[in-house]
Amino acid sequence: MGKNNVSLRGKNILGLESFSPEEISLVLETAQEMKNIIHRDIKKVPTLRGKSVVNLFYEPSTRTRTSFELAGKYLGADVINMTASTSSVVKGESLRDTLLTIEAMGVDAIIMRHKAEGAAEYATKVVEPVILNAGDGAHAHPTQGLLDLFTIMQYKKKFQGLKAVILGDVLHSRVARSDIWGMRKMGMEVHLAGPKTLMPRFLFEEPGIYIHDRIEEALENADVINCLRIQLERQKAGLFPSTREYARIFGLNDARLALAKKDVLVMHPGPMNKGLEISPYVAYGAHSAIQEQVQNGVAIRMALLILVLTGGKNIEANS
Repeated sequence: MGKNNVSLRGKNILGLESFSPEEISLVLETAQEMKNIIHRDIKKVPTLRGKSVVNLFYEPSTRTRTSFELAGKYLGADVINMTASTSSVVKGESLRDTLLTIEAMGVDAIIMRHKAEGAAEYATKVVEPVILNAGDGAHAHPTQGLLDLFTIMQYKKKFQGLKAVILGDVLHSRVARSDIWGMRKMGMEVHLAGPKTLMPRFLFEEPGIYIHDRIEEALENADVINCLRIQLERQKAGLFPSTREYARIFGLNDARLALAKKDVLVMHPGPMNKGLEISPYVAYGAHSAIQEQVQNGVAIRMALLILVLTGGKNIEANS
């Protein structure tokens, strides 16, 4: 299905579970056009001139917040950054009142990261501007899932029939959930591996999803590996014995990488704990697309802003 058959205009971007394969394809096609703009000497286009976007972040972020900010600015929008630590939140202002205040200023889109699952969906019930979820607790991180798919398409040229392996703390990972939704919708087979304490039990019966106790078994003939960041507070909670034990049993190193296909693609959402979930050799090796993911994140977020705010018509004509 081509671009003319699908529109995301006015759609709240909450999670990939609500996307159709055609909508995902539309975002990826548009992101390729955006990547061409990023590679120009002069990156500014006036497509979103007159539009205003607010980044509302209740949790720390480097890649997501910066790439959303650049995405808006490259497209000519006015972008304002708000963090909880420097806003009236520290004075006790509720999420609802913060959202209503932002809406009253006449903004067109709110990009929101919050520690509570469902916070972005709640925002859609409170205010009119389109909401883009930049991560809500352990629930979803749709733009990361889309940029991962965009990276896979860039290197593999297809999705159907690919074997993807997601390693690490799947239970607490919003990235893993978005990847699983996106990869399954696009016809990929998904294999999960990590400590049993960090595996969600509810996934066992899902078609096309396989859970492994041993990382070596999961990695055999893998086309794509996504290595999740180990959140060190999990170790303090007793969910795995020690960081040294984790690296020994579940870390992605060169020996384990050799079990995958020779042209395997390695990804990581960042920031990395090098030497823990991934070795420096793998992180910076020939199979790694980790830095490419960062650039692809800007292209995906540009694509989403254009699609939800304008429908994506005449992108190049406006540039």
